[in-house]
Amino acid sequence: MNALAAGAPDGGAGGDPPDRARLARLAQEQAALRRVATLVARATPPEEVFAAVIEEVGRLFRVDLATLVRYEPGRMAAPVTIWGPASENLYVGFRYALEGHNVSTLVFDTGRPARIDRYADSSSGSFAAFPREGGIRSAVGTPVIVEGSLWGVIFVGSTLEQPLPPDTETRLASFTELVATAIANTESRAALARLAQEQAALRRVATLVARGAAPEEVFTAVAEEVGQLLPVDQAALCRYEPDGALTFVSQWGSVTDRFPVGSRWMLGGHNVGTLVFQTGRPARVDGYAESSSGALGAGIREAGLRSAVGTPVIVDGRLWGLIPVASHREQPLPADTEARLVSFTELVATAIANTESRSSLARLAEEQAALRRVATLVARGEPPEAVFTAVLEEVGRLLPVDLANMCRYEPDRTETFVATWGTAGERFPVGSQWPLEGYSLVGLVFETGRPARLDRHDDSSSGPLGAAALEAGIRSAVGAPIIVEGNLWGAILAGSTLEQPLPADTEARLVSFTELVATAIANADSRAELMASRARIVAAADEARRRIERDLHDGTQQRLVSLALAARTAEADVAAGRGDPRSYLARIAAGLADAAAELQEFSRGIHPAILSERGLGPALRTLARRSAVPVDLDLRTNARFPEPVEVAAYYVASEALANAMKHAQASRIEMSLATSDGSLLLSVRDDGIGGADPARGSGLAGLTDRVEALGGSIRLDSAAGAGTHLTVDLPLQYEPAQATG
Repeated sequence: MNALAAGAPDGGAGGDPPDRARLARLAQEQAALRRVATLVARATPPEEVFAAVIEEVGRLFRVDLATLVRYEPGRMAAPVTIWGPASENLYVGFRYALEGHNVSTLVFDTGRPARIDRYADSSSGSFAAFPREGGIRSAVGTPVIVEGSLWGVIFVGSTLEQPLPPDTETRLASFTELVATAIANTESRAALARLAQEQAALRRVATLVARGAAPEEVFTAVAEEVGQLLPVDQAALCRYEPDGALTFVSQWGSVTDRFPVGSRWMLGGHNVGTLVFQTGRPARVDGYAESSSGALGAGIREAGLRSAVGTPVIVDGRLWGLIPVASHREQPLPADTEARLVSFTELVATAIANTESRSSLARLAEEQAALRRVATLVARGEPPEAVFTAVLEEVGRLLPVDLANMCRYEPDRTETFVATWGTAGERFPVGSQWPLEGYSLVGLVFETGRPARLDRHDDSSSGPLGAAALEAGIRSAVGAPIIVEGNLWGAILAGSTLEQPLPADTEARLVSFTELVATAIANADSRAELMASRARIVAAADEARRRIERDLHDGTQQRLVSLALAARTAEADVAAGRGDPRSYLARIAAGLADAAAELQEFSRGIHPAILSERGLGPALRTLARRSAVPVDLDLRTNARFPEPVEVAAYYVASEALANAMKHAQASRIEMSLATSDGSLLLSVRDDGIGGADPARGSGLAGLTDRVEALGGSIRLDSAAGAGTHLTVDLPLQYEPAQATG
């Protein structure tokens, strides 16, 4: 072959004229190009086209080495086909770095044809040694440009001393164009096939999502589809946890035993899982053996994985997890891996969002049903204890907890458990009282009056309650306050033995139950107060009746009995002719007049005549005039009101004046009467020592009963040293309180 290549410079053979030689060479070249073009047009596989091109080039150019080299990421290159007697030291698949002074490096750096005419003297780099060992003395390379990007190089080399002809680069260009066309066509067909495969995979996953398949089924399908679609050895789906861990929820590939479903890995270091978590964007690590770190990075290295890519799964705007894929191969994963994964992450996010939406609806329905059952108990007026027990049972079934308690705060900074639920409830028996000492959930709610949580009970709690919770195995707990009529009454507490904290919405879900508990307590207190009020009214009525009976018996009745006896005596004396009937009749008439006056005076003590005859205003003037302490009276109305309203206002004023005179040590009293918005407003204020307490006497309690029986309200302000102010609001269209069975 070398003898053939050593012909005339114009390429002629056997002394043919130069023009004829050039025509022959051109014909050979066109025939070679036509044969290659036919292969390209028939959509022959690229490997077959590459082999045909290099063989045609080698024979046409009469060289000793011809090869097609593909450039790879990281300034690397690899021969994809080789031809010629000087190729013994080269093999397909050999990868070398693009460094030093050699044809393939020059073409890579410039993107233009390059040559080295004295290869043995001037070439260097890892690739240069192989042509030199094959005796190559001169070499030429032309770039293969595929759709504007440098794909590779066609390299030819000769063992002859004279350099390759000057037109070698130009003649090679026609073959590089055919190679580029074959590659572009193949890549286009491959892209279409790949797109079809990808769309089919996405369609299968989308069908599962549309059918409302369980998330686990969707996760498994996604990992399998991704693993079979991409050139990877491992594909998975992972979820980020609140405690900074990563949990594998599905797995596919050759390293499933290293990362089994359910395994948890703490984030940190340099690895795909941590990078996606920190940035919320796709990430890749191409050299895991050299650059990865952290527990997850070490696990990936031990599994023999060399490159990995991860894309985030965003659910309703929040980072939920990621889809990671990895490969054992030395070359990095394709540059479009992240983009191809995104479509799958969107389907996963949709499946998760749909599932969470369905779960939220189901959970809401369960929660509303539980609240409805408790509300029914409250509306029926069930005892608070029954409501407490029912609430904790509903909370225990509704929330992922192992223990639920309800406590009442006591005035001495202790708390008493009034209900309990769960296996650990025996450590907090009903009725047990605990001091609010140390750092505990019960203490936090007590101090702040707001919901609170302890996510790591074993690290942060202290005191008797904290120690008891730890002994019960509680690791996280949440508490919500019970507010009754504006005052902190107690708390509902829920705890879990699991490592992960209770869900973030646990406090909000507890609040609905605390409101029902507060209503039940308020209703029970109101019923108790109403029963006590009725008892006091009944007792007062009985006492008044007994007093009236006693006064009538001891006074008027005895006078009438005496008059009856006097009448019988007069009758006997007159019949016997003794005495003067007129004197008897005069005495009896005087006695009857005294009895009538006594009855009149007695009736005034029950119900003042001036109140019935002239109304509330004149009656209050009379009270003010008789008061031993000066009274400034301000009557803004002289109208008449319903009798029960006037009587109630009169007795409130009378009691208030009496208390001021007896206990307040007051020097002045202000009393006013007015109407506003359908109510009668009475105010009595003194400048005395204050400190009045309804609990220390029955007078004020009786007034409260009288006012509330008419649907009104009474307020007492009596701070020590600031005097006493009593205000009463009586509706003019009153609805008397009714007794219930």
